[in-house]
Amino acid sequence: MNVLIIGSGGREHALAWKLSQSPRVKKIFSAPGNPGTAEVGENVAIAASDIDGLVAFAKSKEIGLAVIGPDDALAAGIVDVFEANGLKAFGPKRAAAQLESSKVFAKEFMRRHGIPTAESREFTSSMDAHQYAQSARYPIVIKADGLALGKGVIIAENPSEAAHAIYRSMEARTFGDAGTKVVIEEFLSGTECSIHALVDGSRYLLFPDCRDHKQAYDGNIGPNTGGMGTVSPSGRVDADLMLRIREDVMDRFMAGLAADGIDFRGMVFPGLMLTADGPKVLEFNCRWGDPETQVLVRRLNSDLLDVLESCANGTLADLPELDWSADSAICVVMASAGYPGVYEKGFPIGGLPATPDPDDVVVFHAGTALKDGNLVSNGGRVLGVTATGATIDAAREKAYAAVAKIHFDNARCRTDIGIAP
Repeated sequence: MNVLIIGSGGREHALAWKLSQSPRVKKIFSAPGNPGTAEVGENVAIAASDIDGLVAFAKSKEIGLAVIGPDDALAAGIVDVFEANGLKAFGPKRAAAQLESSKVFAKEFMRRHGIPTAESREFTSSMDAHQYAQSARYPIVIKADGLALGKGVIIAENPSEAAHAIYRSMEARTFGDAGTKVVIEEFLSGTECSIHALVDGSRYLLFPDCRDHKQAYDGNIGPNTGGMGTVSPSGRVDADLMLRIREDVMDRFMAGLAADGIDFRGMVFPGLMLTADGPKVLEFNCRWGDPETQVLVRRLNSDLLDVLESCANGTLADLPELDWSADSAICVVMASAGYPGVYEKGFPIGGLPATPDPDDVVVFHAGTALKDGNLVSNGGRVLGVTATGATIDAAREKAYAAVAKIHFDNARCRTDIGIAP
């Protein structure tokens, strides 16, 4: 089968890397891809936003399954268009993808169906938002309603910071149309945890837990990013807590879909805060996480094509139990200095490990490009250095040893992935 992966980040390289190991995959195409995806398949110069171009290409290459990576492509209805043209695609349709593309829609869904989440208010008027923030109990969390590349969530410690966040989102339009509406919610204390589940329309299949390190700097300080590193398992979720996540989050999520008539097929990835009162949903994502995907594919022994195809076909019940490695996995993101703000790019990258690596390190490309035949930095998050080990400490040692050998100007990373509180 020919497979088309849509997107160009670390998540897409990780998916391409894992799918290339399937004996059922004839060829992998990535649109537009990156230098990493080119190592396991063929890149195609079609943007993820060019839905008509992608459909035409998929027809010409007899693509058996298209795997959609980016959230904005799903929000634009790419799966709807593919299916209308007789093409099979992995990912939710536009109506279901609203659970990620609109924070307001998701909050209303959670309240309606009793899914535990932070108390919140939604605002379409900046004046009303400013007035509410003046009397709020701090810290508070201010979220742009729409998609903002993981940067639309701001934790405000005082009224001044809240006013600035509201101004940036609703008045200065830093996040474009995504900030037209905002959600202001209570700050939840606890430990973050990422859960992934495949949903085939009527049932779900829960994946092992991960933990993302969202803030830019060591010690969980600084602005939120798209993710500076992940570990799996998180070390925070035991069997009893996983059962509670099933019952309080996923079972209610599925009941809510049925009650609202939402046909969801694809990956749902609720970001959770493990609070003293139990798990609460911070947000729903309707696609594979990034950089969560990087550690999940390192632990998955089963054929990923079988998994994705069963989900798209609505036949998860017929899928054999997935084989997960007992090893731990870690991903350390090497980023450009200045990320998630302004950064420079175009710096040559050196020191990447050989493939295969004797220490079982795999480096997934995120923001890279080829310039005159040389690999250069081309984004905020540049590389995802992943490693596995019998323990998280063993995996960390391998990953950071590889990070120390990789070099490009203005490179930086967090040094506490897997050990931050």
